[in-house]
Amino acid sequence: MGNAVPHDVSFNFVPRAHRPVKPRTFGVTEIRAPYYSTFGTRHLRDVLDVAGQWVDGIKWAGGSFSLVPPEQVRAFSDIAHEHGAYVSSGGWIETVLRYGDDAVDQYLKEAKEVGFDVIEISTGFIMLNTSGLLRLVEKVVKAGLKAKPELGIQIGSGGDSGEAELASEGEKDIGDLIDRGRKALEAGASIIMIESEGITENVREWNTGAAASVINGLGLENVMFEAADGPVFEWYVKNYGNEVNLFVDHSQILQLEGLRQNVWGNKSTWGRVINPAP
Repeated sequence: MGNAVPHDVSFNFVPRAHRPVKPRTFGVTEIRAPYYSTFGTRHLRDVLDVAGQWVDGIKWAGGSFSLVPPEQVRAFSDIAHEHGAYVSSGGWIETVLRYGDDAVDQYLKEAKEVGFDVIEISTGFIMLNTSGLLRLVEKVVKAGLKAKPELGIQIGSGGDSGEAELASEGEKDIGDLIDRGRKALEAGASIIMIESEGITENVREWNTGAAASVINGLGLENVMFEAADGPVFEWYVKNYGNEVNLFVDHSQILQLEGLRQNVWGNKSTWGRVINPAP
């Protein structure tokens, strides 16, 4: 019996669903840096020593890096890079934009200094038109960083707002999200992050049709879904296979990877995730 996973793993006589080695362009797993769970460089190194071959990138959420000494932020970047993972800013540019173009330029300059590779461009709390989004994408790319717009259908998404509070704000049109996403990719964005609020988070019923429309409209390889909840990332893998790009909490790496490789699952996924080696 051959090993379908070209990685250093124990018990590799048991075949698995195929997973390419890094750097991957599909089946990407991005994990959350300190935010809901506060941890430091020693913990990050432990996590990546154990599961680093399954981690493609780390994302600072909620501007949490702005509360940490710069040498610590840089140390996080260095450890991630040692393990072949990129570092994303998360969507804090929403805050910086309120203080003008000079603040954005300084933000991008310092982002490079602390080792960020990707600048996420979130627009959940602000009313940023498409032309403004595209100018930001171009500015980020010109600064030598990868641009990753975060788009969603829920107004006010991206923070810690509750279900009722978000419901009162209303939703955006899914067609507008797809149109903005296409234009952002054409302007040089590397990938589009899809906000979970309004689709699988803070909703009474999951809006699975929205996820399908996004994948059909933008292409599976061009989007990453926020899925930091076990039933959510299981649903994505079950419906779209192990090549779907997902953002999860750092505590969920092995749970997600076990599902991607067909190592384990629950009643609806156990033994069903198949991807033959090329």
